[in-house]
Amino acid sequence: MGTSIARSPEDLLLYPDDDGEPMSDNTVQFRWICTIVEGLQFLFRDRPDVFVAGNLLWYAREGFPEVRTAPVAMVVLGRPKGERGSYMQWREAGVPPTVVFEVRSPSNTDAEMKRKRVFYERHGVREYYFFDPDGRTLQGWIRRGDRLDEIDDIRGWTSPLLGIRFEPEGPEGLTIYHPDGSPFDTALEAREDALAAREAAMEALEAAREERGRKLAERRRAEEAESLAEAERQRAEAERERAERYLARLRELGELED
Repeated sequence: MGTSIARSPEDLLLYPDDDGEPMSDNTVQFRWICTIVEGLQFLFRDRPDVFVAGNLLWYAREGFPEVRTAPVAMVVLGRPKGERGSYMQWREAGVPPTVVFEVRSPSNTDAEMKRKRVFYERHGVREYYFFDPDGRTLQGWIRRGDRLDEIDDIRGWTSPLLGIRFEPEGPEGLTIYHPDGSPFDTALEAREDALAAREAAMEALEAAREERGRKLAERRRAEEAESLAEAERQRAEAERERAERYLARLRELGELED
C-alpha cells in the first residue's frame, strides 16, 4: 500500500511544492519526461520499496529551503511508494534520490546544468543521466566515492542500479530498454501498441475463421463428390446385376446359348 508523507503548515510555508518553473519548455522535452517517468514507474511497479517521481522538488537539507532542485525524474531505492508534494530528504530517513535524470530544454544553459550535476554529486546521487534531445547526445555519471565520474562510453551502457540499457538509436536519438529488452514507451504508445496488437489478433482470428470455413467447404465438397461417386458405383453395380439377371433368364428360356 502507498504511503503519504504528512505536511505541516510550517513545512508548506518553508518548503512549497511548487517552484514556479514549468515542467517542460516544449513538447519534445515533455514527451521525454513522460517516456522516462512512465518507463521507470512500470519498471518498479511491483516494488513497494521504490519511489519514482517526475519533476518533483527535492529539498536536501532541513532548515535550508533554498537547497533544492527538481529533477526531470528520480528513483529512490529503499523508500515507499506514495503521494508526496515534494521530496523532503530528512523525512525520508535521510535517503537521497538514488538515480536522477535530466532532459535538456532550449532554455537550459551549460552553467545551469553544471550546477545541477554539482548538486547531485554533493547530495548523494549514485547515478545521473542527462539527455539533450536537440543534440541527440546522452551523458551519464556514476558515483565513485564522493564523486560522480562521467561514464566514458555510454553506448550500450546498462545502469548497475536500475538494469536499464541506453542505446543512441532510433528517430529520437535514444532508446532506453527495460531489463527484458522491451523499450521504454509512454502510456499512449503502450495503448497504441495494445490496440495494434488487438487489431492484429482480430485480423488473425478472422483469417483463421475464413481458413477454417474454406477447409470445411472443401471437405463438404469432397464428401459430396465421394457420395456422388458412391452413388454412381452403386448405380453401375445395380445395372450390372440387372444385366446378369436378364442374361440368366434368357438362358433359362433357351433363348441364349452359353
